[in-house]
Amino acid sequence: MKSNIVFNKDFESHSIYVMKIYDADVSKVWDYFTQSKLLDQWWAPKPWKCETVKQDFNEGGIWHYAMVGPDGEKMYAQVQYGEIMKHRSFDGTDSFCDEKGNINEDFAQSKWLFGFTGTEEGVKVTVNIHFSSTETMKQMLEMGFEEGFKMGLNQLEGVLK
Repeated sequence: MKSNIVFNKDFESHSIYVMKIYDADVSKVWDYFTQSKLLDQWWAPKPWKCETVKQDFNEGGIWHYAMVGPDGEKMYAQVQYGEIMKHRSFDGTDSFCDEKGNINEDFAQSKWLFGFTGTEEGVKVTVNIHFSSTETMKQMLEMGFEEGFKMGLNQLEGVLK
């Protein structure tokens, strides 16, 4: 499976820009980013899997999920959704948390903006992630974020076929 993922790190503005094109229509790819039963199929990098605790895909709503490891270990996170423009974009604040959804203050939150644009090839998905500082961005990268996120995006390509 060829990757074709753009992954640009800008330490000066402590942000990451990710772009990938999927050979599918916008509404289908949108659903895979916004419906928990579909997100659970691809969001976590193998051998980990994603398990949604609960999801309310509305402005101000929360997606609370666990990344479940091969030995059953769980790391919880949540996204609080901001503005949603159906089939175009949505944003949210990403946080590490516990199984009850209490935010872990040891890790800074990050702001995510997802964009979906129809192209001749299919759908261009862009993800802009903004961190509070270069340190928090480096912390995420040191945890294997780049490799894990790329793997998840490539898994979605496989699921869409």
